[in-house]
Amino acid sequence: METINLTQSEDQGFIDEVKQESEQDPAWCYQCGNCTAGCPYTFVYDIPVHQIMRLLQAGQKEAILGSRSLWLCATCESCTTRCPNNIDVARIMDVLRHMARRGGYITEKQVKQFQDAFLGSVRKHGRVFELGTLVSYVTRSGKLWTDADLGPKVLGKGKIGIRAHDIKGKDEVAKIINRFTGEHGS
Repeated sequence: METINLTQSEDQGFIDEVKQESEQDPAWCYQCGNCTAGCPYTFVYDIPVHQIMRLLQAGQKEAILGSRSLWLCATCESCTTRCPNNIDVARIMDVLRHMARRGGYITEKQVKQFQDAFLGSVRKHGRVFELGTLVSYVTRSGKLWTDADLGPKVLGKGKIGIRAHDIKGKDEVAKIINRFTGEHGS
């Protein structure tokens, strides 16, 4: 992990934006480390969760949004469950990931490609269309043969539908996705 310069000026606007979007106050974090201790993905993070919270308190926008950790977070909510101050840390991580996406801080391109395929499917149909998501991801990533051996097995068991099924209210779902991604299409 690279050294982060905490002497850089604090971006109070960034802190306020995260507080508003997440409806959480990162100032309540007193760095107990329970979030990091319970995180199943800490081993792949460049910045552990408790350090992201500390950087957020210090208003270090560039360091946080440029982090791989935001894209690798599974939003399993272990951090939230373990927080003694009842901070919804997973929600903060999710907001930070949305902010990174909107700001063009893409450190894990394949994760974004899958997210784009998934969100595009939900935006279009109101729910995920698995086969369409798979085709979209494979097209975006160029990983044409990844898990290709599973296709016939899954299709044969009827686990993936061949056709998409739109839900009522799909336009409202699309509006929610657009609001958080800042995008208007797949």
